[in-house]
Amino acid sequence: MQDAFISEPPYSRAVEFLGAVGIHSRGQIDLERVIEEIRKHPDSTKAGALTVFVGIVREDPVGDSKNKVQYLEYEAFEEVATQKLRELRDDLLGREGIIDVSIHHVVDRLKVGEESLIVAVLGTHRSSVFPVLEEAVGRVKKEVPIWKKEFTSDKAYWVSDALTHGDPKASRSI
Repeated sequence: MQDAFISEPPYSRAVEFLGAVGIHSRGQIDLERVIEEIRKHPDSTKAGALTVFVGIVREDPVGDSKNKVQYLEYEAFEEVATQKLRELRDDLLGREGIIDVSIHHVVDRLKVGEESLIVAVLGTHRSSVFPVLEEAVGRVKKEVPIWKKEFTSDKAYWVSDALTHGDPKASRSI
């Protein structure tokens, strides 16, 4: 029964690969594609490091449910989210040693184990790319209007609500 929701086709919006940033439906973007695209950068021969973060849906709930997460639903104000991703990328590209940054978020219904966020940073040295990767992930969570709702077998709730209302797990990174 749980997979009946997951097996439906992705949302019908037609979103093409947008290059360096994007908001995508389930199945429209994957790690291999992001890496392939970022390695096509004209200055990629100057790169000595490529770091990648892949956010995946976990079963451990943020809310006070005793049950495991069955799936998440992500929603976004897509035009603003895409613009915020572009602004974030532009800011990070100004950092020393950074050649390119690629940020892609899935906005759809995702089951445990599926990818929700892919961030790739191409740079001249590893000492340049790791801090930028970590900053990019943190800023996506804080600055981009994307929201997630957790569904367990006993309840559904917006993660921001669970964090705001004093949930004991609220201090962990999400």
